Amino acid sequence: MSVGASFLQLLIGTVTLRPYVFLFLLCYLGFANQHLGWQRTLIYLATGYLIAWASELSSIHTGFPYGLYFYIPATVNQELWFLGVPLMDSLSYVFLTYASYSLARLMAAGWQARAGNVNQAWANGAAKTVLLAAILFMLLDVVIDPLALRGYRWFLGQIYGYPEYGVYFGVPLSNFAGWLLVGLIMITVLQRLESGSPAPGRQPAGQKPWASPPYRGTLLYFGVLCFNMVLTFVIGEMLLGLIAVGLVVLLTGLALAAGAALESAVCQPRVPGHVEVAACREGAPGLSGVGDRNPDGGQIFQDQI
Repeated sequence: MSVGASFLQLLIGTVTLRPYVFLFLLCYLGFANQHLGWQRTLIYLATGYLIAWASELSSIHTGFPYGLYFYIPATVNQELWFLGVPLMDSLSYVFLTYASYSLARLMAAGWQARAGNVNQAWANGAAKTVLLAAILFMLLDVVIDPLALRGYRWFLGQIYGYPEYGVYFGVPLSNFAGWLLVGLIMITVLQRLESGSPAPGRQPAGQKPWASPPYRGTLLYFGVLCFNMVLTFVIGEMLLGLIAVGLVVLLTGLALAAGAALESAVCQPRVPGHVEVAACREGAPGLSGVGDRNPDGGQIFQDQI
């Protein structure tokens, strides 16, 4: 078999063996395209993959940044691997970081609206947002990694392990420190790409904040988290499942509160050097998206938050 045919066979095998990964990836492509445009979406796909892949390659050989672990090449003839790292694993970092950043931006914008601060910088330009997104990224792994470690009990299969049993469902704490560090790096890159992207298209009045392009990745975040939560119960890991439920409830509450704050935010006058978070709803003050109308009938638009 030629190299090209072998590569194609392994690529098809990767998709058929891990369809859920590519379903989430398609969601990323759709949401990020509406938010960043195709060019930046694909740039982050490639750049984010390389950063994640390099971090995993480093860790399986040196223990940095996640701690020492190893991949079990049971599927090396069924799916794509690159220098000892399966393609689908590093690829997942791209949509997980994007989803985490979307949720972080929604939360940050909501907190700013509640505080009456309409400075856009906190919402999508400050280091605090990157840090929050990296923490949210790490919190996903609180469920994902212990579940993946038990892949032999579900359709993932046993693909990796640790030399020593870790304190958290077999996972060492260094793993979460690594996720935080790599998340900070990847999300910083994502934020830089976003800063040069055009503002998203204007949307109908009454649209919920999380339906706005910068925040749609929030749906992907909860989709991934709930997918893993369900699997924890399917394999009988009740304690891990309850931890996942706690995260879903907590983060859903924070996201809904942020959305409510944006919707009820009072209109702010334009201030030079600042971008407004709030727009006026028809008939009442507050945020309802973009394309809303002032009482005098003129349209006003919410800028990208």
